Amino acid sequence: MIPTRLLTRGLAVAAAVAAVAASTAFSTPDITKHRVEEALAPTFANLYVQRAAILGIPGITVAGIDASAKCDRGGPKVADVGSGTDWICKVTFHDTAHQVQTGKFELQIRADSTYVGGGPSKLIGTATITDKKTGKDVPNPVFEFDGTLDPDHP
Repeated sequence: MIPTRLLTRGLAVAAAVAAVAASTAFSTPDITKHRVEEALAPTFANLYVQRAAILGIPGITVAGIDASAKCDRGGPKVADVGSGTDWICKVTFHDTAHQVQTGKFELQIRADSTYVGGGPSKLIGTATITDKKTGKDVPNPVFEFDGTLDPDHP
């Protein structure tokens, strides 16, 4: 005969394990292709506007840049979910001359949904740029940048 207290504890543990298994089976991963694309495009656009301001280029806005991203993790044999250093994104945007540009950006995405990104210097410039107002070299905000995935975005 199993004591009541032991039986109750065993049922409680079984119920907790079943609840965790059910919730993880139907939940979506924190880091998904859609979340990465939705986070990268506006982050890039905001930083590109900052770059234009440093360079003294007027009239550049986030809306005018119209950035979008298409991302892939590790090629066709790897699921587009999870953290890793193997995320590649094509970012399409309108540059400061209002021409459509596309560049390959490499992302290192951490398990905490933060990332470091960087793109081709032929499109975004070198690590430092000259501030039009001060004449001093300053970091190019879009050369290499940090970002985060929106925790409320599916």
